[in-house]
Amino acid sequence: MNSEPAPVLRILMSPASVAQLGSAVAEVMGARPYALLALDEAVATQRTDADVAFISREVTGTSTKHEIHPALQQVYTLLRQSPGLQWVHIHSAGADRQIYQDLMAKGVRISTSSGANAQVVATVALAGLLAMARKFPLLWAEQQARQWVPMMGQRMPRDLPGQTATIVGWGPIGQKLGSLLMALGLKVVAVRQNVDPRSQWQGGVEQVSFEGLATALPRTDWLILACPLTAKTRQLVNAHVLATLPPGAHLINVARGEVVDQDALVSALQSGHLGGAFLDVFAHEPLPPDSPLWAMPQVMVTPHAAGHSDGNEARVSQMFLDNLKCWTLGQALRNVVA
Repeated sequence: MNSEPAPVLRILMSPASVAQLGSAVAEVMGARPYALLALDEAVATQRTDADVAFISREVTGTSTKHEIHPALQQVYTLLRQSPGLQWVHIHSAGADRQIYQDLMAKGVRISTSSGANAQVVATVALAGLLAMARKFPLLWAEQQARQWVPMMGQRMPRDLPGQTATIVGWGPIGQKLGSLLMALGLKVVAVRQNVDPRSQWQGGVEQVSFEGLATALPRTDWLILACPLTAKTRQLVNAHVLATLPPGAHLINVARGEVVDQDALVSALQSGHLGGAFLDVFAHEPLPPDSPLWAMPQVMVTPHAAGHSDGNEARVSQMFLDNLKCWTLGQALRNVVA
């Protein structure tokens, strides 16, 4: 008696990914039947029979989760209307876009590319810290004004060794950044989900829980956000948290804008209590032109670019291919959002 043939696995991805990864997908799939569905054609023909989807960077493009371009909205509509969709792999480390929340509510598994750009984001956060510590925004403004002002008196930068950096989020980004900061002589406090009370020090890093964040704030010179957006982290950094920091402390946010109460942040900066901020993410993106953050001399604004580099595409693609192999073998997917 012959067994029934395996069903065709329909994999939805961008035309660019079809061209670049076609041979690699064929190698992973082996003898199992499959079909690659190009997103543009699937949208044009309203083809909603995909089993798996790979959402690479060029699919989301310049859209943000707050302002979705029409072409991307069509992709999201197609995903929502695909009844057999079982798994979606996304290029980002976070899955807080509404589309992913909606798909998970329907039972679709979402896997992220967490870790693909961890080194990049960590070095950008380090660059922001060094720029603020060495007063580069001030020096750049004086360069534009052709002013030569020696770094003396109150302008004198503080030594970094001995300062304390509290990193909220101890995933791949936080851990890499912590290693870099310790190499520069900073004390590092890691704020993480689960802390073993019997071993609050690991590798020279002090470990505290989210509930224990308040104990670290009064000695924090650099509050660095590298955590996912969750119910626990939304608006975590509010007016009380900012007020508990010592005067002159700095904030670095390479996590999500919604982790911070942005109005409270603006007030803390305007009052001078907060010494400065390096901000890559915002409560609404793009950051509105009328936001006071643009014009503050002690603030550096970047357009959610901390995770961008020319090697990310290959790393994300490999993560998708590795997960596709797990899928075909019936093994657990990696980086699945709980």
